[in-house]
Amino acid sequence: MSTTDLAAVGNKVPGRGGAPRDQRPVQRKNTWRWLPIAPATVLLLLFLAGPIAYCVYIAFTDMQLTGQASASFVGFDNFKKAFADENFRNSVLLTLVFTLISSILGQNTLGLTLASLMARSTRFIRSVTGSVVICAWVLPEIVAGFLLYTFFSKEGTLNEILAFLHLPSQNWLFTLPIIAVSFANVWRGTAFSMLVYSAALSEIPKEVTESAEVDGAGSWQRLWHITLPMIRRSIGTNLMLNTLQTLSVFGLIWAMTRGGPGNRSQTLPIFMYDQAFNKSLIGYGTAVALLLLVVGALFSLVYLRLMREEV
Repeated sequence: MSTTDLAAVGNKVPGRGGAPRDQRPVQRKNTWRWLPIAPATVLLLLFLAGPIAYCVYIAFTDMQLTGQASASFVGFDNFKKAFADENFRNSVLLTLVFTLISSILGQNTLGLTLASLMARSTRFIRSVTGSVVICAWVLPEIVAGFLLYTFFSKEGTLNEILAFLHLPSQNWLFTLPIIAVSFANVWRGTAFSMLVYSAALSEIPKEVTESAEVDGAGSWQRLWHITLPMIRRSIGTNLMLNTLQTLSVFGLIWAMTRGGPGNRSQTLPIFMYDQAFNKSLIGYGTAVALLLLVVGALFSLVYLRLMREEV
């Protein structure tokens, strides 16, 4: 046996721990690699995964804020109660309407329109438009809610403008509350879509659009056949983030209508808050929160599937 063969055999002799000698340094290296992120992992498990697991447990109990010594496990009773509750079904429908109008149609379309117009405008107009739109976005949600309440109320700015134009006015927060809060959310959240699409449009090579223009493609043809396919992933990402944010909107609607009149603008977050804190049904309210989480997950799966598909 040669010297090289003897050295190879010697390297394979197990050490005291039973592992080959040449593998022990690798194991130590892998162990030390996890050490820097160990504190963050512990904090995430303690303050994120822990509360989530506890909320899941509460959803299967009859926990209440008052009048109860201890919570009892009730299984799927809270979820059965939700699907049998007419008010819950109404909240699901209003949540979908609110999301469709304010996120999928409103913020997404208006953000793309503003980004396209700003890409063709002068630097001064881009700066002014961007500043005005972003100012609405950086406002706290509750402040934006009060501002839009004064705009849509019976004696508000919108009715004053309509009266000046000799057009009929009405109490928008009473007659069309879900439409009013949807437009309020569009006003506040369009800036995010505008920034996403501005960044996406800036990545499109000018040579591509110029070649299409030389070939005789019109504005709509360039938009449909060139611009939208090239920013498809940005559209999917923006839709997913906007939809998840819109599903959780609470302060804006609470400041404007509190879910009223009646329950005509009571989306799922408002319904969840009403059941959990106004009626003290913590278990039932938490079950509704989990169902809202499922709705958001379904939207995310649809968007992720669309982004994976080839154009």
